Amino acid sequence: MAKGFVGLNCVSLANNIMEGQKAMKAIVRNIEEEFVVLSPEKQASVQVSDALLYQRLSKEYGNFSGHELIAAYEFEKDWNTWEMHPHGDEVVLLLSGCITLILKLPQGLESFTLNRSGSYLIVPKGVWHTAATNTKSKLLFITPGEGTENKSEPL
Repeated sequence: MAKGFVGLNCVSLANNIMEGQKAMKAIVRNIEEEFVVLSPEKQASVQVSDALLYQRLSKEYGNFSGHELIAAYEFEKDWNTWEMHPHGDEVVLLLSGCITLILKLPQGLESFTLNRSGSYLIVPKGVWHTAATNTKSKLLFITPGEGTENKSEPL
């Protein structure tokens, strides 16, 4: 047991950690159904993954300035758009399946295949990217959402 926490169970440990702090209720959630928004102060809030999600994010989080979205999506085919995040790097982590991320770098297009659960790629700030797959694949994204652009073809 960690030093300083002798005799505490999980519930009392959580109560001690949160005492005096404004904290979200600790419950188990599913990242495929509810996404996490991290504020600039790194406080987490939960948003239901539905058709109005991105409209809510823009409205409720000031155009998502300084915020990050932690989300999971499943894909069975190539993305039909390219995207770019001008305010930070994006982490793309493979949960299952196999997917190839294609980045438009200064030297040209470069492909990176994620084919083992837990493998990830950091997409640099300002780099256009898309994905190709023909296998059902689940990805976890940690995205600096402010100013994200989507296009059918990269510039």
